[in-house]
Amino acid sequence: MEMTAESKTILDPPDGRTGKSHPNYERWERARRLSEERGKLVEAILSEEIKCEGLRVLDIGAGEGGTAKVFSYKNFVVTVEKNPGRISNQTISDSLFRILGDANSLPFKKNVFDVIILQDVIEHFAVTKNFFDDLYPLIKNDGIIYLSTPNKFSVFNLFSDPHWGLPFVSLMKRKNIKKYFLKYYRNKDYYRQDIAELFSLKEIERISGHRFDVLLRTRKAAELLLNGHKGLIWSDFHLWLLTMIRVFKLNKIIMKIVNDKPGIINKFFTPTFYLILTSRT
Repeated sequence: MEMTAESKTILDPPDGRTGKSHPNYERWERARRLSEERGKLVEAILSEEIKCEGLRVLDIGAGEGGTAKVFSYKNFVVTVEKNPGRISNQTISDSLFRILGDANSLPFKKNVFDVIILQDVIEHFAVTKNFFDDLYPLIKNDGIIYLSTPNKFSVFNLFSDPHWGLPFVSLMKRKNIKKYFLKYYRNKDYYRQDIAELFSLKEIERISGHRFDVLLRTRKAAELLLNGHKGLIWSDFHLWLLTMIRVFKLNKIIMKIVNDKPGIINKFFTPTFYLILTSRT
């Protein structure tokens, strides 16, 4: 793993994201423009659990660093990102240290971090069976993990996958997305290393549950969304759903329905899981 506090060059991501002719270009650009808003979302959810000041924060799969920048104002942040083009766009400051490397091979000592952030990232790489076992020693005894990731079984994602905007792709394994979809319809994306394979709530609990307690924070996310927070959604389909909620004035009804229980609503309707993982002592 290469460790660097300052990247030497700015490279285009090797995954084809920069081309304006790409069908997903506008979706990805919208997400980039909202990167700091997404960071403020993480801060808002974490603030319900801890005071977000004076912390040591590890941001894994930090992208271009919008979330890391937000947290670096009052905390010390370490980012891990494998894409040179993205890490070179991260903010350089005394309170932010950047590592060009792989999330499955982290070079840290034990009991270092108060918070580990996994924001919309675990679906983009092969999560090894030891991934959360390896994270467990890195956080302090009272440390927590923030995890957000799209819901594999959400009916909304079944209609329109959050990454491709197509029906039923959310159910597919990574290898089948390549074999049956990218090979024929998006061949330029075939060799991308970050093709998303979504998780169900049960799968998240299975891969992390023997080390961490998994706590849903759906109500807080819904509250932020309905109060106008811009950092939660950026796909056309989900933005359209939000517009319909406002047109038909469904805010109060939705807030009565959403909850933080691992039941039908969160298993089959919630589009994105917003989770707090607390270590089991």
